[in-house]
Amino acid sequence: MANLKALAKDTAIYGLSSIVGRFLNYLLVPLYTHYMPKASGDYGVNTNMYAYTALFFAILTFGMETTLFRFANDDNEQPDTVFSTGFTMVGSLTAVFLLLVFGFIGPIAGYLGYAEHPEYLLMMASVVALDALQALPFCFLRFHHRPIRFMSLKMLFIFLNISLNVVFFVLLGKTSVFYVFFINLLCTGFITFFFIPDLVKIHWHFDGKLLRKMLSYSWPILILSVMGILNQVADKILFPKVYPDEAQANVELGVYGSCVKIAMIMAMITQAFRFAYEPIVFAKSKDADKNEYYALGMKYFIIFTLLAFLGVMGYLPILRYMVGSDYWEGLRVIPIVMAAEIMMGIFFNLSFWYKLIDKTIYGALFSMAGCIALLAVNLWGIPRYSYMACAWGGVAGYGTAMLLSYFVGQRINPIPYPMRSIAAYIVIAALFYLVMTLVPEAWPVWIYIAVSTVLCLTFAAIIYWRELRKH
Repeated sequence: MANLKALAKDTAIYGLSSIVGRFLNYLLVPLYTHYMPKASGDYGVNTNMYAYTALFFAILTFGMETTLFRFANDDNEQPDTVFSTGFTMVGSLTAVFLLLVFGFIGPIAGYLGYAEHPEYLLMMASVVALDALQALPFCFLRFHHRPIRFMSLKMLFIFLNISLNVVFFVLLGKTSVFYVFFINLLCTGFITFFFIPDLVKIHWHFDGKLLRKMLSYSWPILILSVMGILNQVADKILFPKVYPDEAQANVELGVYGSCVKIAMIMAMITQAFRFAYEPIVFAKSKDADKNEYYALGMKYFIIFTLLAFLGVMGYLPILRYMVGSDYWEGLRVIPIVMAAEIMMGIFFNLSFWYKLIDKTIYGALFSMAGCIALLAVNLWGIPRYSYMACAWGGVAGYGTAMLLSYFVGQRINPIPYPMRSIAAYIVIAALFYLVMTLVPEAWPVWIYIAVSTVLCLTFAAIIYWRELRKH
C-alpha cells in the first residue's frame, strides 16, 4: 500500500506537469488554427515537422532513459557513473546528428519536401538535439524522486512558449509556421541552462565496460522506442507522400493533426502514469509481491483511462472549440484515436515483464509487428479514406503490439491480471459510450452534456464503490 500511495503522489505531481502542461500547450491549437487557416496548409506542415522531431528524439536518446533506471538501481553500479556514461553516449550521438543535418541540409530538405524552407529543418533539428540532451537530466530527476523540480522546469518551458506565441501571433502579427519553430528553439535553448547546477553536482566518470552493458540492454529499447514512435507519427510522416492530391495533402493533414490534439488527453494520462510508475516498478523488482502490484497497477490504469475516454466523448461539444471551426470535420477520428491510445498505455504496462528480465528484444519485436500493421493500414487506406485510415492504423498497430505482449508475457512471465474485473469495466464503459451516441443530434447540446455527465458520474461512482471505498 505504501508503494501505491507513492505512485499516487508522484502521479499527481507528474500529472500536473504533464496534464496541465499539455492542456496549456493545447491552448496554442485554437491560436494556430485561427491564425493559420485550414486552406493554408501551415498546420499540416507543423504536424508533419513535429512527427519527424519525435522520431529523431527517440533515435538520439537511444533507449537510455529506461536503461538509466535499470542500471542506476543495480547495487553493483554507481548512479552518477551510470548517468555520466549514458549522457556521454547521447551527447556524442547528438553531435553527429547535427553535423550531418547542417552538412547535408540541401539534399535532406529536398527529399523531405522542404527545399524552399530548409530553415524549418535546421531549427527543428536543433530543437530535437537540445531535447535529447535534456532527456537524461530529466530522467535523473525522476530517479532521485524530485518531481517538483521536474514539474517546475516543464512548466517554465510551457509558460514561456505560450507567452511568446501570443506575442508573435497576436501582438506582432507573425503568423507563419516559421515562428512556431523559432519560438520552440528559443524556449528549449533557454531551459537547457537550468540543468547546469545539476550537472555540476554529478561525479562524472565514463565507464566503457558499463557502456557496453548499457548498449546491450538499450538497443532493443531503441528499436522498441522507434517502433513505438512510428506507431504514433508514421501516419503524419507518410501522409504527404501517399495522399494522391499533393496540393491538398497538408490541408488534410492539418485537419487530422488538429483534431488528434483533443484525443491526446489520453496520452497525457498515460505519460503521467509512466513517469511515476517506471521508477517504482524497477525499485520494487526484488519484492515478493511485485506481480500482484503490477496487476493492480494495470487494473487502475485501465479503469481511469476508460473514465477519461467517457469524459472526453461526453464533453466533446465543448472540447471541439480547442480547434478552429474550419477543422471540425476531423472530430470523427477522436474516439478511434483515444481507443488506440488506451491500447498503447496497456502495451506500456505490459512491457515490464521483459524489461525486468533483461529481454527487451521482445518489446522490439512486438513494436515492430505493430508498426508493420500500422504501415499496412496507412499505405493501403490513406489514398482511399484520407486521415480516417490514419486513425484506424493506430488501432491496428497498438492492438497488435498489445495482444502479442500479453499472450507471450503470460507464457514466459505470467502476471495475475484481474481480467474478469477489467473486462467488466470495459463493457460498462462501452455501453455508456453507446448511450451517448444514441442521443439525437437534433436535440439541444445541453441534453447531450447532461446525459454524458450522469454517465460519467455513474462510472466514477462504480469505481469508488468497487475499488476505492475498501482502501
